[in-house]
Amino acid sequence: MAPRISRVRLGLRRSIVANQMLLSAAALIGILVSIAVGHVVDPTLFLAGASLLFAGAIAAVLLPWDRVSQLWAALLPIVDVVAVALMRESAPLAGLGLLWAFPALWIGTVFGVWGIVAISVSVTIVMVHQAVVIDLQRFTASTLLLPFVVAALSTIAHFTARRSQAQRELLEKQSAELRRAVERARRQEDLVTEVLDAVDFGVTRVTAAGEFAVTNAAHARLLNTTDVLGREIEVFAADGSTLIAADATPLARARAGEVFEGEMVWYGGPGEDRRALSVTARRLPAAETGEISAVIVSRDVTVEEQARRAREDLVASVSHELRTPLTSIIGYLELALDDPSIAPGTRDRLTVAERNASRLLELVADILALSATSREGVGVELELRSADVAAVVRAAIESIAPRAVDHGVHIDASGVVEARAVIDARRVRQIVDNLLSNAIKYIPRDAAVSVAVQQDLHSVSIVVADDGPGISLTEQGRLFERFFRGDAVRNSSAHGSGLGLAISRDLARAHGGEITVRTAPGEGAVFTVRLPRNPREGE
Repeated sequence: MAPRISRVRLGLRRSIVANQMLLSAAALIGILVSIAVGHVVDPTLFLAGASLLFAGAIAAVLLPWDRVSQLWAALLPIVDVVAVALMRESAPLAGLGLLWAFPALWIGTVFGVWGIVAISVSVTIVMVHQAVVIDLQRFTASTLLLPFVVAALSTIAHFTARRSQAQRELLEKQSAELRRAVERARRQEDLVTEVLDAVDFGVTRVTAAGEFAVTNAAHARLLNTTDVLGREIEVFAADGSTLIAADATPLARARAGEVFEGEMVWYGGPGEDRRALSVTARRLPAAETGEISAVIVSRDVTVEEQARRAREDLVASVSHELRTPLTSIIGYLELALDDPSIAPGTRDRLTVAERNASRLLELVADILALSATSREGVGVELELRSADVAAVVRAAIESIAPRAVDHGVHIDASGVVEARAVIDARRVRQIVDNLLSNAIKYIPRDAAVSVAVQQDLHSVSIVVADDGPGISLTEQGRLFERFFRGDAVRNSSAHGSGLGLAISRDLARAHGGEITVRTAPGEGAVFTVRLPRNPREGE
């Protein structure tokens, strides 16, 4: 409140000084012209009026109007009205009554309606008095017109001042609201900055021009591309050994406008104190300006990646060590079962042992295959040759046919037609074995499995469809995850490791292809393996 009062008083002083200076300048011109043309009748009275007017101007400049009451400022227009009245009476034909316009404007601006009434009445009394007393001041139209003009000017000044005051108050309110909004935005920005700096993953916003707009401390720490000596840190792909060019790093690709999810890279070469980062780039909704930006999120997954590798090494080592004795156990069990002299009870127990040992050997084989397809830096070794995909599929069907009969499942292979492609027949056979095995395990008795081989100009597709219970929507997204087994699978009597589909997908991708599934609860499932006719064409 105090600053506003101070601004009002300062404005009052400025208006007083400006009004008096303009009045003095106009009066000076009127005085000089009146003297020059000889309109001054009473020099003494004329001099008194002029002196009084200029004294008011000097007082307007010297007195501290911003520290005195506003009522004291009302003395100046009174002095001006009296001074102009004296000058008009001493020079009746000079037309100096027009100078009343200046105090009228100022009074209307500062004192409002009461000031308008006061100056209008004062000017009217002076005009009537001079018209009656002074012979040269005859009663004419100007006797009534001049007071009306003075009142009109004062009224116009009053309404103009009120409108200006209303606009000024509105602007002050808007300015105050804008300051509050800026303060809120600043507090929110500080809060967001504190939160972003507190998290342990990097976040940065990239403009359409590729510039960093918002960056937290973790981003600068994680995506630092220079070491303590100022040397550039090399960036490697997810396998940890393939060097990535500077313009192909996730950060460079995101700044170029590319969008990706969970891109893993290694900062630092093998054997160094390196770190693994999972980087995601996503587009942000367009702002009001239409500018398209992106956000980059980077997370340090070094510990998780090292733990995963250690787990895979352990699993692979244990599985490899188990494979040899299991093979020996199964061999001796088969030899024992071939002996016709063993008792029936013993044969049944050996059969159970042989079946479980075979299942354990399959599980070990799956784990070893998974280790081969996922071990960073190794990949899947393919022996690509031109082969008939249909022949591979028929061989897989013939191999699994006895198990299908035991489960009461019919396999329809009428859709298998000849289709040649450059493939690793052993790996493709492994994919088909996994799909057929899953279909037979998890569908009810008396159901059917249909297998087809289709081809087009560039690819060959293997389609395995079943009449099973289907897969729920929530489980479809995790279907190809390692060790994942759905509720229907876990609740069934069928055994499985949850590795078959993960291995099949890795093998299909190693060929440059893909596995997709189309399913719904109660509608069965259709798995499609698409393989390029010649993977070398994409190299």
